[in-house]
Amino acid sequence: MSSLSRELVFLILQFLDEEKFKETVHKLEQESGFFFNMKYFEDEVHNGNWDEVERYLSGFTKVDDNRYSMKIFFEIRKQKYLEALDKHDRSKAVDILVKDLKVFATFNEELFKEITQLLTLENFRENEQLSKYGDTKSARAIMLVELKKLIEANPLFRDKLQFPNLKNSRLRTLINQSLNWQHQLCKNPRPNPDIKTLFVDHSCGQPNGARAPSPANNPLLGSLPKAGGFPPLGAHGPFQPTPASVPTPLAGWMSNPSTVAHPAVSGGGAIGLGAPSIPAALKHPRTPPTNPSIDYPSGDSDHVSKRTRPMGISDEVNLPVNVLPVSFPGHSHSQAFNAPDDLPKSVIRTLNQGSSPMSMDFHPVQQTLLLVGTNVGDIGLWEVGSRERLVVRNFKVWDLGACSMPLQASLVKDPAVSVNRVIWSPDGSLFGVAYSRHIVQIYSYNGGDDVRQHLEIDAHVGGVNDLAFSHPNKQLCVITCGDDKTIRVWDATTGAKQYTFEGHEAPVYSVCPHYKENIQFIFSTALDGKIKAWLYDNMGSRVDYDAPGRWCTTMAYSADGTRLFSCGTSKDGESHIVEWNESEGAVKRTYQGFRKRSLGVVQFDTTKNRFLAAGDDFSIKFWDMDNVQLLTTVDADGGLPASPRIRFNKDGSLLAVSANENGIKILANTDGIRLLRTFENLTYDSSRQSEAVMKPTINPISAAAAATSAGLADRGSSVVSIAGMNGDARNLGDVKPRIAEESNDKSKIWKLTEINEPSQCRSLRLQENLRVTKISRLIYTNSGNAVLALASNAIHLLWKWQRSDRNSKATASVLPQLWQPTSGILMTNDVTDTNPEEAVPCFALSKNDSYVMSASGGKISLFNMMTFKTMTTFMPPPPAATFLAFHPQDNNIIAIGMDDSTIQIYNVRVDEVKSKLKGHSKRITGLAFSHILNVLVSSGADSQLCVWNSDGWEKQRSRLLQIPAGRTPSSQSDTRVQFHQDQIHFLVVHETQLAIYETTKLDCVKQWVTRESAAPISHATFSCDSQLVYASFLDATVCVFSAANLRLRCRINPSAYLPANVSSSNVQPLVIAAHPQEPNQFALGLSDGGVHVFEPLESEGKWGVPPPAENGSASSVPTAAVGGSGSDQAQR
Repeated sequence: MSSLSRELVFLILQFLDEEKFKETVHKLEQESGFFFNMKYFEDEVHNGNWDEVERYLSGFTKVDDNRYSMKIFFEIRKQKYLEALDKHDRSKAVDILVKDLKVFATFNEELFKEITQLLTLENFRENEQLSKYGDTKSARAIMLVELKKLIEANPLFRDKLQFPNLKNSRLRTLINQSLNWQHQLCKNPRPNPDIKTLFVDHSCGQPNGARAPSPANNPLLGSLPKAGGFPPLGAHGPFQPTPASVPTPLAGWMSNPSTVAHPAVSGGGAIGLGAPSIPAALKHPRTPPTNPSIDYPSGDSDHVSKRTRPMGISDEVNLPVNVLPVSFPGHSHSQAFNAPDDLPKSVIRTLNQGSSPMSMDFHPVQQTLLLVGTNVGDIGLWEVGSRERLVVRNFKVWDLGACSMPLQASLVKDPAVSVNRVIWSPDGSLFGVAYSRHIVQIYSYNGGDDVRQHLEIDAHVGGVNDLAFSHPNKQLCVITCGDDKTIRVWDATTGAKQYTFEGHEAPVYSVCPHYKENIQFIFSTALDGKIKAWLYDNMGSRVDYDAPGRWCTTMAYSADGTRLFSCGTSKDGESHIVEWNESEGAVKRTYQGFRKRSLGVVQFDTTKNRFLAAGDDFSIKFWDMDNVQLLTTVDADGGLPASPRIRFNKDGSLLAVSANENGIKILANTDGIRLLRTFENLTYDSSRQSEAVMKPTINPISAAAAATSAGLADRGSSVVSIAGMNGDARNLGDVKPRIAEESNDKSKIWKLTEINEPSQCRSLRLQENLRVTKISRLIYTNSGNAVLALASNAIHLLWKWQRSDRNSKATASVLPQLWQPTSGILMTNDVTDTNPEEAVPCFALSKNDSYVMSASGGKISLFNMMTFKTMTTFMPPPPAATFLAFHPQDNNIIAIGMDDSTIQIYNVRVDEVKSKLKGHSKRITGLAFSHILNVLVSSGADSQLCVWNSDGWEKQRSRLLQIPAGRTPSSQSDTRVQFHQDQIHFLVVHETQLAIYETTKLDCVKQWVTRESAAPISHATFSCDSQLVYASFLDATVCVFSAANLRLRCRINPSAYLPANVSSSNVQPLVIAAHPQEPNQFALGLSDGGVHVFEPLESEGKWGVPPPAENGSASSVPTAAVGGSGSDQAQR
């Protein structure tokens, strides 16, 4: 089939879908084999329609096509068999066994026998491997997760899981274009033809003396660009309208567009790559068509398609030919939208800022970090999970001498300064503050409470009303606007001014940078209600039209960048939220539900590409983007101002709302509650209320607290959530929460927590009987209910905690079972002729705990964790593998560090080395992937750190570890690396030190160094929430550090866990592992073959108390600054 015929099938699929021919559309999907509809497949599996599930699959693969297909069919038929057994329908079970499952006996006869034996059991759950089988619904859901992974990995489904980027009703549009062309060819075309058939070519009858309309005014040709609007910038469809001449003032828009697209980030609108069209012909707002029954295919209908595919937008002709009315109901290809229950509506935190919040913004990666600016010029940084304010800064000019005379005079005349906007940069490494007086301050953020002055810009004469970050030329810049009626663009690194945009006739109130295709532009709004648009070319405004309300207006794009909204309040208090049709410059829809007279300027925000929210009438109001009627209203338990400020975090799970009496309320949905609940086990007592947090000291210069400066006290938020890097769902910030009030009380002397007795903590030695010499590697399974160890004799040990009513996870309170399959085999690595004790062992566990990849100096083995069977072996030495790491997005890709100093990127599926990385001079001792930065960090016995791009595998940068002066590492000294949960910083572990590095610049931001006479560090790891670092030492002590500052908070001495008859000089901890869900649990692997699990006493709930930030530990010894930050060295 030709590619055009194939594309026609997709157009027909779209047409059938829109017309609700549901059975037909899935039949065509299956018969053509072009598009595998995962949503439909999921529904059929959930409903247990097994015949239809297999029939649908048969259009794409057969049982014996490859091992993925075989596994897919096996899982489905096994589930069908188990459901029959669960219903005690033996005859049906036997039928399934003989007809459906017997085909697999030729591939794995032992497995088939085991399945057959289930018939003899009264309850198949008596089989150990099926003991965790729940009810039918949950079993189908669990199986579906595995099926989706198999389908996505199956090469036969490649390019079939994504529907092409199509505008809505593309087939109708093509037919309309054809009719339009036929009509133009008519000898006597009528102005408004009524076309009633597609079976023959259209032709207008000969009217009496009728004359063909002029092409310039022909409504069928689509609208031509007008001065003051954005002209169409190039056509993308196969049929194009006749090119129109571009008015002279707009020629600059069309000439030499930027060839590289870079996301621009505003005060919100996350920038998506999914909408590659440019804003075409923005004109003065006009009323939408009054005929609701006919919706022509036009540029404003792109968002209505709800297919699970990226949005693609192309410029197409608008055809008012009265045929083929286009409607856009929801349909079976639609993505499953979250119910309104997913809106953050539950008040879960209340914070007290100390002065009235004017602007708020959540960190783009660490989604529980909230930045706040207030009406007295203060800024605060909150970890909302722990209710702790990490940073407070009072307003002050950093360099008064460098400021302009008008600013100096202004501050002398009236020292009151308010914050108008706070906003993070796209990666969260910088944040900007716009003040009501002239200046913008940019801070750098290095995690925890580490905030540093970066740039101070005397930006505008008068107030700076808004601030945004953008990437117009591959370089981060800052965009500001102000009372002086200008918009200015500054280099974010140097502060150099790049552009000044003049043309507004009133103070500029907000900016909204964006990009579509290769065109970078900025929307701006002014206090006279004018909206203008600018390119980065000093050529003047490209558009000029009026915003509803004609006063304070902010603009924002949906997170995917495809839909444009604005929110404004008039001087009379009338508020409006509208969606714009960019291609027409028209108001597309106006949302209903505002108070008739809003008290103050209404702020708004968007989330999840679906919801709008605004603060109005002492509450938060929510709308569905596709429905103008109010969805719901939340009062946040009362106590809100008339027009509260609001801000969503990036994934929409948290909403910050300003409250009365200087308060901030954090609202959460179920995901947000789960995110914050992780903090309940941390050092900060979750029952403490925000009133306990220390009050800020107010700088005298800001004591006047004039909230009405520049008439913008109640100014609205500019735009929506930052487009940044996706953080982990468990992302908990960069700092172990401190106890703010206690740390300020000098009468309370901080003391290091020492654990010397077994009664002071919970510890458990795991029993084993395999005569293991020493534990070389140790890890918890991802499920958290087992510990896997690799001993130096190449044998693996697996301890499992049995599920009980009280517990299903690993714990130091219950003894686990050393688990082996009924066959009695052991997972034993291949070894070479050399002494296995001298080999460098390594292993890595798959995400679902099904497989472990392991090596002990010989070939790499892949083991099945359920049966302990060796699935395959590969890569015989030399060179031997010394470190293994699974790619975070693809379990088939493994990074393998070698003893010859290379790193091999190996694809298990095709048994092929994809790339060989060279940059180290000694064996590889550590590998870690960041799925956010798309990099691999490596470390070696050469004490070198390297960063590799995980797309093309080129080396980005490298740096030698900073070894303390006079210290010579041993020849066997390993350097390990592990990413922080923010995926930006990583922990470096070396026998001489612990260090935290920032990945993009490879700067050391924190370092802790052992004393010269102290025992070396044997191993260290982050806790699961990255708030703690657990480190083991060769004198058998274990130390617990606060990760934010690498300050020692707790020390466990050997007497607390080693028997009295065992000397710590003979037994040392070699490896340490952190539990994947319990932040205060870790396990130690010892040189005598023992494994110990540790937890604090239940009455304590945590390991010690962090030292106060001001003075650190009483026994700390400062050393030279490292990487621009102090290094703390605790006496051990």
